[in-house]
Amino acid sequence: MLRAIAHSRATDGFTLIEVLIALAIVAVSLSAIGAVIATSVRGVRSIERRLSQIEIARGIAAALPDRDQLLVGSLQGEIAAHRWRIDTSPFIANFPAPPSTLWVPQAVVVTVRSPSGGALQIETVRLHQRFNR
Repeated sequence: MLRAIAHSRATDGFTLIEVLIALAIVAVSLSAIGAVIATSVRGVRSIERRLSQIEIARGIAAALPDRDQLLVGSLQGEIAAHRWRIDTSPFIANFPAPPSTLWVPQAVVVTVRSPSGGALQIETVRLHQRFNR
């Protein structure tokens, strides 16, 4: 009977192999969770950078000069460490415009470049009043 009691005490607990396997499973799980968190953080930073570019571009587009003051050419500057540029050119269409129209379309391109180098470009068309001379 003493042998049976001594033998059961010897088998209590975990073996070294079982502990190592459990630690390996925990390590793999934690590294997978860490990879997911790192991807989420990169995605959030990218979205924040993109949103700041969009807000600056919208602000610049909203502050464009009036139709009669926006001339063909380029304007550029810097807001909140973001460089911006506005290029205005005649709009070239694939269809004939009636010659008697009072309005002439202009292509306006707003480009915003972030400090990290990413660029956002918004293209639009504005109507410019034709002056009869």
